[in-house]
Amino acid sequence: MLRAAYSHEIQELRDDVVAMSSMVDKAIARAIESLRRQDVQTAREIVAADRAINHHRWKVEEQALLLIATQAPMAGDLRIISSTIHIITELERMADHAAGTARIVIQTADEPLLKPLVDIPRMADIAREMLSGSITAFIESDDAKARAVVERDDEVDSLYDQVYRELLTYMMADPATINRATHLLWAAHNVERIADRVTNICEWVVFAVTGDLEELAVATT
Repeated sequence: MLRAAYSHEIQELRDDVVAMSSMVDKAIARAIESLRRQDVQTAREIVAADRAINHHRWKVEEQALLLIATQAPMAGDLRIISSTIHIITELERMADHAAGTARIVIQTADEPLLKPLVDIPRMADIAREMLSGSITAFIESDDAKARAVVERDDEVDSLYDQVYRELLTYMMADPATINRATHLLWAAHNVERIADRVTNICEWVVFAVTGDLEELAVATT
């Protein structure tokens, strides 16, 4: 493969990551909106669309592995390709979390929301901002930006703790709310896990740029 064609293939992998991240971002946004509105039709569409995201993941992974097998890339290129494989895996799992939230909407369609949603949508907004930042860092090969994105995970964790405490209060005050509160807690947990997976993406960005594998979100006491 000529160098120009090889470089084109590497760029196509980057473009595929951007395309997949856009699909995932849309799934997250729609899942939270369907939860807020208890929109079963949208929730079903999200679950169905998850198959397309899975297919995209396998297609990109196949292309990446083919490049490794046929071109024996070295150093930086190998790190980019390897990181791409891990990043699309994280993106696919983030889409699974979005689909999980959509399934909660379907399961609870006959029940009104326990309360107006404030903190869960805010968690999702931050997680989506983190996702956008992590992909920008990947495209720009900027490990400093990736590290900055990871710092926002604490914001999501703090909101999750707040949601947990609030829903626990509802359940303790009135056992009849337990089912609805539990489902909202699952939805919040899905968003919290999305932010964690963005952190994983940032770790692979740092690896692609520096060659160092680091655990960026280390809890401190």
